Amino acid sequence: MIKKLIKILKEDDGWTFIETIIGIAIVLLLTTGVGVVAVKQMEKANVTAATSQIGNFKLALEMYRQDNKVYPTVEQGLNSLWEKPVLSPVPKNWDGPYIDKKTPLDPWDNEYLYKIPGENGLPFTISSLGADSTIGGLGLNKDINSYD
Repeated sequence: MIKKLIKILKEDDGWTFIETIIGIAIVLLLTTGVGVVAVKQMEKANVTAATSQIGNFKLALEMYRQDNKVYPTVEQGLNSLWEKPVLSPVPKNWDGPYIDKKTPLDPWDNEYLYKIPGENGLPFTISSLGADSTIGGLGLNKDINSYD
């Protein structure tokens, strides 16, 4: 019995070169698949973060208007939600800050766009140009707007 076991162990010299290559290929395929899924989830998270931040800006702009009877001008920009504008018309009743930190960049490190009057007859529009940082786009590259 012991001789038979020793014979089996001697015949098994380990993995062949082909078996090793196949094993490495399987590991690479699995890690690539996981990596692609992780990147897609991160891209979706960026869209969600931009949408959420635009929602926060909308609420802050409404609070600003409640205090000052007007929205900040394009020249004053979204930063007027963080610090009192010095450009005319300087709001007399500014009671901010209306956001909890200096105006952030979008998840793709671009400034949010603020337009007044806004699109579709709305008083203002806040936009992020999305992952491609250009106007338009589809899917994850689509612009994210306050009127969506």
